[in-house]
Amino acid sequence: MPKAYNGNLSIASTFIIVGFETLREIELLLFSIFTGAYILCIMGNMLILMLISTQTQLHTPMYFLLGNLSFVDICLTSITVPRALSSLLSQDLSISFHGCFAQLFLFHMVGNMDSFLLAVMALDRYAAVCQPLHYTTIMSKRTCITLLTFSWIIVSLHSTVFTVMTATLPYCGWFIHHYFCDVPAMLLLSCADTSARQMIIFTEGSLIVMGPMLFILGSYVLIIRAVLKLRTSKGRRRTFSTCSSHLTVVIFFYTSIIFMYFRPSSLYSAAYDRVISVVYSIIAPMLNPFIYTLRNKEVKNAVKKVGHVLCFLPQSQMVDMGDIPGP
Repeated sequence: MPKAYNGNLSIASTFIIVGFETLREIELLLFSIFTGAYILCIMGNMLILMLISTQTQLHTPMYFLLGNLSFVDICLTSITVPRALSSLLSQDLSISFHGCFAQLFLFHMVGNMDSFLLAVMALDRYAAVCQPLHYTTIMSKRTCITLLTFSWIIVSLHSTVFTVMTATLPYCGWFIHHYFCDVPAMLLLSCADTSARQMIIFTEGSLIVMGPMLFILGSYVLIIRAVLKLRTSKGRRRTFSTCSSHLTVVIFFYTSIIFMYFRPSSLYSAAYDRVISVVYSIIAPMLNPFIYTLRNKEVKNAVKKVGHVLCFLPQSQMVDMGDIPGP
C-alpha cells in the first residue's frame, strides 16, 4: 500500500476512506438514509431544472440562477455520495491517490460555486427590492452569464491551489477518517510540518468563502433598510417574503461551512467533521428545492401546469397549489 519516500518515510499510493466504518452495525440503516437523501436531492433538483427550462414564466434571472444552483447541488452530492454508498455495500474502502485528489478538487470547486451563486442571487434580490426600475438592466442575461463565468474561473483556481498544496505533501498514513477526501482529514496524514500550508490554505480559503458571505450580508443590510421604509406592514411582509427562501439557504449553508472549516485545529474531531459534512454536502442540497418551492407561488403554479399536462386533468379538478399555505 505505501511506497518508499526519501529513504525513511513513506507515501501512500492508495488511501483507505474509513468513512462510517465504526458504525458497521447500522450500515444498512445508513445506506437507506443516504440513498433516500440522495434520491430526494436528485429528484428535487431535477424537477427544478425541468420546470425552469420548460415553463416560460420562469425564464427570469432569479430562476436562471436557481437552476444553476440546482445543477451545482446535483454535482456536489454526486461527487461524494455514490462513493460512500458503494463503500457501505461492498466494504471496499480504498481509493487511489489520483482518485482521492480528483474528488478533493471537484468537491471544493463545486462547493465554493454554491457560495458564489448565493452571492449572485443576493445581488438579484437587492436589484429586485432596492432597484426595481433598473432590475432588467442590472440583472440582464449577459450580466448573469458573465458573473457565473467569472465565478467558475475563481473557484477552479481556488480548488487548484487547495489540491496542489495538499497533493504535494508526503503522506505516511493512508487511513482517511472521513467519508470522502477533504483537506483537513488529508493534512493529518502528512509526514511533514503542515503549519505553513495550513496558514496559506486558511487565508486563501477565508477570502473565497468570506468574500461572498460579506457581499450577501451587505446586500441584506440594504434590502432590510429598503423594506423598513415601506409604509405598510403588509407591503414589508410581502417584499421580504421574496427574500426569505434565499436567506434560509444562506444561513443553513454558511453556518455549516463556518463550523467545518473556520475553527481552531485543537477542536478537530473526525466524528464531528463527518456529521457537519453530511449537513452541507447532502442535507442542504436535498432541502434547497423544498425551501425554494414551498412558499413560491410561481413554482407551484408551474408544477400544477405540468401536472395538468401530464395527467390530462381538467383545470377544475386540479388543486390550486397557489392557495396552499406555507409552513
